Amino acid sequence: MEFEGKIIAILNKREGVAKSTGNAWCVQEFVIENHDQYPKKMCFEVFGEDKLSQFSIQMGEELKISFDIDCRQWNDRWFNSLRAWRVERVAENTNAGMPEPQAIPGATSAPTGMPTADSDDTSDLPF
Repeated sequence: MEFEGKIIAILNKREGVAKSTGNAWCVQEFVIENHDQYPKKMCFEVFGEDKLSQFSIQMGEELKISFDIDCRQWNDRWFNSLRAWRVERVAENTNAGMPEPQAIPGATSAPTGMPTADSDDTSDLPF
């Protein structure tokens, strides 16, 4: 799944050692808010020091997050986790990638049959 928006919070990194393997781990959570009419927020996590340094997420950045959803049970309660696996920077300009309008030689901006501002014919005007 994907979610696009602005990073509005960076939570503290958590670190530990896995009991089963003895390997070190780290995870950090981030909050992102989209730009819909009624903005939605999402808290996602990045797992692993390699991913944290690769993504290098900063406060206020516009990002597109690709993530997986998982659920786990603990003490008869269920918890969702949204784990990012790809982070893409989004251009600040919302018109990025949109072609600039180009003028067509000899064309006027007025519809056909309508007088233009530089037209000499004013007899068709209703006033």
